[in-house]
Amino acid sequence: MNRYIPILLMMFLMFSCTPENKSMELFVNPTEQAKGDGSEVYPFSTISEAIKKAEEVKKSFPKIKITITLLKGEYYLEEPVVIKPLLNGLTITGVDASQVHIKGSQLLHPIWQKYEDKIYITEVPANIDFDQLIINGTPQVLARYPNYNEEGGYWQGYAADAISKERISTWKNPVGSFFYVLHNGKWGGFHYRITGVNDDGTAKLEGGHQNNRPSKPHEEYRMVENVLEELDAPGEWFLDKDASKLYIYPTIETNLESAIVEVSILKDLFQLVGTEKDPVKNVTISNITLQHTKRTFMEKYEPLLRSDWTIYRGGVVFFEGTENCKIEQCILKDLGGNAILASKYNNNLQITENHIYDCGASAISFIGDPSAVRSPAFQYGEIVPFSEMDTLSGPKNELYPRNSLVENNLIHRIGRTEKQTAGVQIAMAMDITIKNNSIYDMPRAGINIGDGTWGGHIIEKNDVFNTVLETSDHGSFNSWGRDRFWHPNRKVMDSLAVEHPEMYTWDAVKTTTIRQNRFRCDHGWDIDLDDGSSNYHIYNNLCLNNGIKLREGFERIVENNIMVNNSLHPHVWFANSLDVFKHNIIAKSYQDVNLKGWGKDLDYNLFPNEESMLKSQIYSRDIHSVFGDPKFKDPAKLDFTATADSLISAIEFNNFPMDEFGVQTLELKRLAKTPEVPVFRANNHTEKEASPTVEWLRNSLKSVDSEQEQSAYGLNSPHGVIVLGVWSKSPAVENNGLKKGDVIIKAAGKTVKNVKDFFTIDQELQQGEKLEVVVMRNQAEKILSIKTK
Repeated sequence: MNRYIPILLMMFLMFSCTPENKSMELFVNPTEQAKGDGSEVYPFSTISEAIKKAEEVKKSFPKIKITITLLKGEYYLEEPVVIKPLLNGLTITGVDASQVHIKGSQLLHPIWQKYEDKIYITEVPANIDFDQLIINGTPQVLARYPNYNEEGGYWQGYAADAISKERISTWKNPVGSFFYVLHNGKWGGFHYRITGVNDDGTAKLEGGHQNNRPSKPHEEYRMVENVLEELDAPGEWFLDKDASKLYIYPTIETNLESAIVEVSILKDLFQLVGTEKDPVKNVTISNITLQHTKRTFMEKYEPLLRSDWTIYRGGVVFFEGTENCKIEQCILKDLGGNAILASKYNNNLQITENHIYDCGASAISFIGDPSAVRSPAFQYGEIVPFSEMDTLSGPKNELYPRNSLVENNLIHRIGRTEKQTAGVQIAMAMDITIKNNSIYDMPRAGINIGDGTWGGHIIEKNDVFNTVLETSDHGSFNSWGRDRFWHPNRKVMDSLAVEHPEMYTWDAVKTTTIRQNRFRCDHGWDIDLDDGSSNYHIYNNLCLNNGIKLREGFERIVENNIMVNNSLHPHVWFANSLDVFKHNIIAKSYQDVNLKGWGKDLDYNLFPNEESMLKSQIYSRDIHSVFGDPKFKDPAKLDFTATADSLISAIEFNNFPMDEFGVQTLELKRLAKTPEVPVFRANNHTEKEASPTVEWLRNSLKSVDSEQEQSAYGLNSPHGVIVLGVWSKSPAVENNGLKKGDVIIKAAGKTVKNVKDFFTIDQELQQGEKLEVVVMRNQAEKILSIKTK
């Protein structure tokens, strides 16, 4: 009888309080052998027992606040913890995240035998299915070709012959192996299961549904895994499901006889599932480590409107139909798929002070339901004719995340398996705040917004860098805006923009704010607003390397930003874009491509030199802008406070704090990395120095300014414009146009002395008119007819 005294005493104290203050604490200890009662002295041995007890109590006392406290230990779940509305108000907390581990794995007790050379084998239970093997807490590598190399780039090692006929012919049984390959444009990846071999020796493939912009597989960036014959490196393993045998090539430091062996069997660990009308409310998960779940890349995926994404609507912690729920101070690591996913209706979800790393897919995702979108389209080329379009603004129903917070999280090394992933992903949602997070070391964007529905997001004080490491054409921050106004046929879209100038506000009903972040992307843009992203206010950001891109879209206000080494990239703007670019410090001329208009207002900016500024002034922009050196305070310590008072005063630039980026929680801040200091490109000059390089249609130009250059290029005088570099997709380069090393000496029949002359002539052209130029190429004159618009 004595063992029941603690729980009886607890119940007495609980019911002696007023109804508003009723509370109850249940304890769980995974090392407990005897059946407990949930007290601290006699705790339950499993979480499921505590959940069952909490449900029983809640049925009689629905307003009681219950806390389930997890004591030190490892919790191996047989099924996910499901929290329904009955458990509203529940808190599940560990005594310390570093000491409380909830796992989607189970322990094996292998009896190892030598198989051959350095490979060992053991029998495993029949019908067991796992795709992660963990030895002494460290995930091992599924047998693959080429071998895993942390510095190996795409897929951590790639080979064009990954599934060549010659290689396949060396495998006894390819069925069940996996083929990984990048999109042909490197816009994410595809995953296939090999189901057999064709008569011609090629692989039969199943899958490839993980990307919403289909393409042929990339010819070079390929990898294959789960092949016994490729088990040839320390740390690799293979499971023969048919024979129920596990093979391993242990690392030199691994003693298999004493090793702790775990295998992943669950995809998710927590499911908080309610509905809009009957939501899960006020549930908190805290101070727990979540780890060792299965990969999900071959699960059912769904497209996210016309973004490049498809997604598995699931996560290790899954929220759907919730209000005022929290996950905080948790560690989420070594997970096979998405870490945290908020699906459909969620209000005031708070995700704070978590450490998320080494995960197969995305870290945090907010994914609404397409039924909330008016006239949705689901792939890049898909359209809804205007005559059939719902023309009302905003969401159609309430099945979307809103009013939620992602703050002070440390996120890195995600997308280890899937490449179309992000640190934080937002699609079909409203009013999501992403604040003071450190996000780095990932294959694609750090923060991605997949569409304009419905805006209101605040992205502030984040530190996002080392992104787009295994893909291309993207940014540390990336967005798309392929909403109702957007059409893949530019002529149709131009006409819609003229006939219905307010159409972009139907979906992007609220302004999205990007402020006081630090971004660095070396393989794309620091901030990339792609394909119609509209209604953004971007200010007080430090962009360390590749500037800000604005493609198509409307009403982007970009002000008071610093772009180290780079500039604004205005791509295919509408004539009436309403874009504003003011009070910014930039390091290059604008990188414009195919503009129908130069925005509403571009002015009061600080350029590095006169040439880069004159280009814009020719188009009646930047009339009040100036050029010179902002004299940053201490770039070597990433302090880009501008100290050239006269210059920043002239453009009305205001310095902003340089020490508030990224995670601020002390424990996580100690762990977080910061971006590398960029290598500065010289942009300023004096009259005695060489003329600076400026950009035109993403081609690099420079005025001839010396007799040495006159001699080198075989010119008759020290005048002209040198083409230092070309962009292959530039209209001026296409169809045998300009080439690197050309020197433009005439344009439209006029002599070109320098870059200013050339820009003036270019500005006088009518839309669609070709420009005839004379270039000196290989010391001989050549006449070209090039497109410049």
